[in-house]
Amino acid sequence: MNLFERGLTLWVALCMLAGTLLGQWLPGAFAAIGQLELAQVNLPVGALIWLMIVPMLARVDFSSLGQLRRHWRGFGVTLAVNWLLKPLLMAALAGLFIRHWFADWLPADQRDSYVAGLILLAAAPCTAMVFVWSRLVGGDANYTLSQVALNDALMLLLFAPLVALLLGVAAVPVPWATLLLSVLLYILLPLALAQALRRHWRRRGPAELERQLARLGPASMLALLATLVLLFGFQGKALLAQPLTVVLLALPISLQVAISSATAYLANRALGEPHAIAGPSCLIGASNFFELAVAAAIALYGLHSGAALATVVGVLVEVPAMLAVVAVVNRSRNWYRRAELPGN
Repeated sequence: MNLFERGLTLWVALCMLAGTLLGQWLPGAFAAIGQLELAQVNLPVGALIWLMIVPMLARVDFSSLGQLRRHWRGFGVTLAVNWLLKPLLMAALAGLFIRHWFADWLPADQRDSYVAGLILLAAAPCTAMVFVWSRLVGGDANYTLSQVALNDALMLLLFAPLVALLLGVAAVPVPWATLLLSVLLYILLPLALAQALRRHWRRRGPAELERQLARLGPASMLALLATLVLLFGFQGKALLAQPLTVVLLALPISLQVAISSATAYLANRALGEPHAIAGPSCLIGASNFFELAVAAAIALYGLHSGAALATVVGVLVEVPAMLAVVAVVNRSRNWYRRAELPGN
């Protein structure tokens, strides 16, 4: 994890501050950017999101799916947490925190939008950053790669129906046409482009593939930070009026990370999976594909919506929360290994 990645939370916070201030100083410029839309998609933000997503998806090797049988219990735990526990838990926490406990401190006209943003955040498992977390806990690289590839394949099928189901349960209107357009624009097409690029570079040799992926990494992070500047430029006025909102949105996100990661970690231990599988399993289970969540929130509810703000808060929470999980996994390594079954 390089210096830039370790300081990602600081850079995110600085971009949020910069965007908020620029939104106050240059309201006309941000209004003009906000009007650059085509089929409900903001073109500048959409381009930046592609720059975020494509390099991450290019790292996924779908040929690694042949590893599934080796640690089927670990895969099963992660899939159950990713596609069942985490989204249902977040929907429940969003309803409890946003509509009940924190309702008096949040604007009434944005509560449904905040709930939708939190659901979008939890509905897609993380991709690229998982490789960083897995490396920090000494995770099995083949398992991590296979699990990410499997989750990306499942996202094509499950993201839209899962989001629609949870939004319906949460009594939030489901814009089906826009949801399906988001899947096309931010999952299917970027994945196809990323894999085409991967195959092209791979034909030139493994060294060329790694070189190109390394070159794309900084572009992805810079696109993320530029997107945050734009989003907080659009959201800045509302944030200055209610600065407590960010803290209130961060609490259910942090609680979801804690519960999801603990469940996956303990379930892997109970099933006898080795620590090298349990570590990345709980990290994949707890983390979110926040780039996709941000894109979908903007497409579904708009740049100025509470949903967009909720997903952006997810970016701020993600890095410190996952580093905390990494610390717990590493410090509990000896305790965990006392339960490992012989032969794992």
